Amino acid sequence: MENRAQEILKQVFGWDDFRPVQKDVVFSVLDGKDTLALMPTGGGKSLCYQVPGLVKDGVCLVVSPLIALMKDQVDQLKRRGVLAAAIFSGMSYREIDRTLDNCIHGNYKFLFVSPERLKSELFIERFRQMNINLIAVDEAHCISQWGYDFRPPYLEIAEIRKYHPSISVLALTASATPQVEADILEKLEMKNPEIFRQSFARENLSYSVRLVENKLEKGCEILNRVSGSAIWYVRNRQATHQIAKALNQLGIKAGAYHAGMSMADRSKQQEFWMKNQLRVMVSTNAFGMGIDKPDVRVVIHSDLPENLENYYQEAGRAGRDRKKAYAVLLSNEADFENVLGRAALVYPPIDFVRKVYQCLANYFRIAVGSNMLSSFDFEWGEFANTY
Repeated sequence: MENRAQEILKQVFGWDDFRPVQKDVVFSVLDGKDTLALMPTGGGKSLCYQVPGLVKDGVCLVVSPLIALMKDQVDQLKRRGVLAAAIFSGMSYREIDRTLDNCIHGNYKFLFVSPERLKSELFIERFRQMNINLIAVDEAHCISQWGYDFRPPYLEIAEIRKYHPSISVLALTASATPQVEADILEKLEMKNPEIFRQSFARENLSYSVRLVENKLEKGCEILNRVSGSAIWYVRNRQATHQIAKALNQLGIKAGAYHAGMSMADRSKQQEFWMKNQLRVMVSTNAFGMGIDKPDVRVVIHSDLPENLENYYQEAGRAGRDRKKAYAVLLSNEADFENVLGRAALVYPPIDFVRKVYQCLANYFRIAVGSNMLSSFDFEWGEFANTY
C-alpha cells in the first residue's frame, strides 16, 4: 500500500514525496486507524484523504461544511481525471438520486456532502449500499465551533458510522485548541485514535501589525509594494463594497464578497479572482475556507478578527506555494477599545448567565440540567416581561 500511495502521489498529484506529517497521516489511514490531523492552512490536508481514497477500493465519503469548498475539491479532482461528486442544496431529487446511484454502481472515488445531508433517508438508504473505504471530516473544528448552536447536525456525524462500523474516520483541521480537539475526538466517537500535529510555523509567511489612522491609504501602499494576488478582510458587508470601489478607482482591480450576495454573484467573483481577473478580493470571513489558491502574496485585515484562531486561518491563505508572502493587520487604538467592549457584551458575568439560565428553566418548566439539545419556542417579549 505504501508503494501504491507514492505512485498515486506522483502520477495524480505531481508530487515526488509527502511532507513529513502528511506521510504519517496517510499511512495511519491506510492502516485503518481513526486519525486526527492538525495541520496548518496550506499544509496539504486534502491529500491526507485523497491519496488513501484512491489507494483503497471503494468510495471515500468527505463531510464538508461549505458548498464552495465542496465544488472546488470536486473540480480539482476531476481535472486530475478522478471521478468525484458532491451533493448540496439546490440540486433536484433526481440529481441527488442519480449521484448516489453512481457512487454505488459506478467507479466514483469521492462523494462530498454536508453534515445536514447525512440525516436524509435517501442518503442513508444509499450509503448503506456503498462500498465505503474512508469517512473524512474536513474542517473538523466546526463540530465544536458550529455544532452546538449554528449547525447541530455536526454533532451527529458519528451516527453514520454504525452503517459501516469497520471503516475508519479521518478528521482534519487547521484550527483547534486542546478543548476543540477533545470535542472532535468525542463527537466523532474515535476509537484509539492516532493524533498528528504539524508545526503551525510558516517560515515563508511574515506577520506584521501596523498602527495607522488611514487604513485604506496604508492598504493601498502595501498592495503597491507587494505584487500579486491578495485578500483584504473586513468585518461588515458594507465595507467590502466601499473598499473594493475605492481600490478600483485607484487602478487596483478588486471585487467584493460576503454572505449577503447571491450564490451566482459570489461564484462569479470567486472565479474572477481565482483566474487573476481580479487582483484583490475584499471580503468578510465568509470567503476563503477551502479555497486553494497557492499564489496569494498578501492578506490584509483592516478590522480585528474575532479570535487568534480565525486570524491564523485567514492569514494562512497567503503563500500556499511556499514562496514569500505577507499577513498584515491594520489597526488603531479605537479598534482595541471596540474589541474589549465587544468581549464584555458577548461574555457577560457568570452570575448573570446563571440567573438567565435559571429563569429559562422556570419559564419552560424544566429541570436545571435536563433536555440537552432540545428545542423550544421562545417568546422574547413574554419572557422579558415575566422576568
